[in-house]
Amino acid sequence: MKILLTGATGYIGKRLLPVLLENGHEVICCVRDKGRFTPPENSENQVTVIEVDFLNPGTLKEIPENVDGAYYLIHSMSSDSKDFAKLEDQSAENFRNRMNQTEVKHIVYLSGIINDHNLSKHLASRKKVEDILAAGKYHFTTLRAGIIIGSGSASFEIIRDLIEKLPVMITPKWLQTKSQPIAIRDVITMLEKVLFNKDTFGKSFDIGGPDILTYKQMLLAFAAIRNLKRFIITLPVLTPKLSSYWLYFVTSTTFSLAKKLVDSMTVEVVCRDNRLSELLHLKPMSYKEAIEAAFTKIEQNAIISSWKDSLISGRINTRLSQYVQVPVDGCFKDIKKFPIHDVQTVQSRIWKIGGQTGWYYATWLWQLRGYFDKLAGGVGMRRGRTSAIDIHSGDTLDFWRVLLADKKQGRLLLFAEMKLPGEAWLEFSINGQELTQTATFRPKGLYGRLYWYFSMPFHFFIFKGMITAITK
Repeated sequence: MKILLTGATGYIGKRLLPVLLENGHEVICCVRDKGRFTPPENSENQVTVIEVDFLNPGTLKEIPENVDGAYYLIHSMSSDSKDFAKLEDQSAENFRNRMNQTEVKHIVYLSGIINDHNLSKHLASRKKVEDILAAGKYHFTTLRAGIIIGSGSASFEIIRDLIEKLPVMITPKWLQTKSQPIAIRDVITMLEKVLFNKDTFGKSFDIGGPDILTYKQMLLAFAAIRNLKRFIITLPVLTPKLSSYWLYFVTSTTFSLAKKLVDSMTVEVVCRDNRLSELLHLKPMSYKEAIEAAFTKIEQNAIISSWKDSLISGRINTRLSQYVQVPVDGCFKDIKKFPIHDVQTVQSRIWKIGGQTGWYYATWLWQLRGYFDKLAGGVGMRRGRTSAIDIHSGDTLDFWRVLLADKKQGRLLLFAEMKLPGEAWLEFSINGQELTQTATFRPKGLYGRLYWYFSMPFHFFIFKGMITAITK
C-alpha cells in the first residue's frame, strides 16, 4: 500500500515510519525541509520525500493522487504564534481539500482526549481539526491520547527534569488533576493497526494505559522507579502564569509550550472507554512499564526521536539550507587549526560533543552561558541531544541546531539558537590530517559588535582548549 505520512520529522512520525516500512508499505513522507529528514537505512526504494507546507495550498500538489492511506500528525503545540488554532484549522482544511482530490481510502488522525466541557485552547483546537478532517470524502478515524510516555517525549522529559533536579517541589493545585498516560509503543501499535481496519471507520477512540493517576502521583511514581525520595507540596496560590514560568525554568521546555501544557493540565484527560484495546487485542503497558521501557532505550542510546528537535523550539523557522552557507562578509571569525594523528577518534569525539559528554573544555562556562540564555527567554542548555552517539541534520545539540553532519566530508556545522545580538555558527571540518574549528558571528548593529569584543577573551581560551582536547 502507498501511505502518506505527514509530520514525518516529528516525534510520532519518526517512530511510525520504520513500522510502516517493516510492514512492506511504500511511504510518502511530507516534510517542510528535506534538509531535516534522514530516512532509515536501506529504505530508499520504499520512501519518497516531498516538501509540503500545509499553510500553502500550492505546495500540496506535490502529494500524489494514488495514495491508499494517510496519517495526519500535524499540530502547533510548540508554536509561539498566538493564532496557533487558526493555523491548525487552515492546515487541516488544506489537507482535507487535497485528500478529496486523491484516491485515499482511509485517514488516521492523532488527537487529544477531549471529554471535558471546559477545554483548553490546545484541546479545543484539536477537536476543531478533527471535525474539519472528518468532513472529507474518505474513511476517517481519530485516536485521542493524553499523556504519552516514552524516551524523548515532552511529558517524559518534563517529569524527568522535575524529579531529577528538585528534591522538594512546591507545586500548583493542578497537580491533583487526573490523567491516563499511555506508552509511546502502544500509541505506535494502535496507529499501525487501525489503518484500513473497517471496524474503526468513522469512529473516534480514547487511548490510554491501565493506570489513572494525578500528575502528583505520576511524579512520585517516577521518583520511586528511579529510587529517589521526593517531597511535593501543592499550593492553591500558584497561578497558571507562575506555573508556566516554573516549568520553563526548571525543565527543558520552551515558555510557549509550558503555557499550553499548564493550560491543558487543568483539564482532566481520562479515557471514557478502552474499547480500541479490546478491538485490536492489545494489552497497554502500565505507567511503570512505560517509564522502565523509556530508560531502557536511553541506556541503549536507541532514542529514535525527541520533541526537542522541533524547529519551533529555536531561532530557525525556515529551511536549514538557508543557514548551511556560512556568511563571510561583515562577520567576525575565530579560526583554529590543529594537526591530528587519529582521524577516526577525533571524528568520534566531535560527533559526541555536547549533551552528557560536554564540550571537552570549560563545560561549566557553556552551562553558565546556557543559564543566562534561559533567564533571557532562550532555549538554554537543557535540551541536550537526542542520541549520545548519532547526529543528524535538524537535531538539537544543547543551544545549537545541527545544520550539517556529514561523516564522509568530516564536517559538522552548528547554528546557535541562544538569544544573541546576531547570528553564530560553529564548524568542525577535518581535512586530511588537520582539524579546522571555526566560530563565526554575524553581528546585528553596534550591540552585536560590542558583544563579540566582550566575548573575545573567553573565546580565546575556550575555543583553544576545546580543539586541543578534541585532538589530543
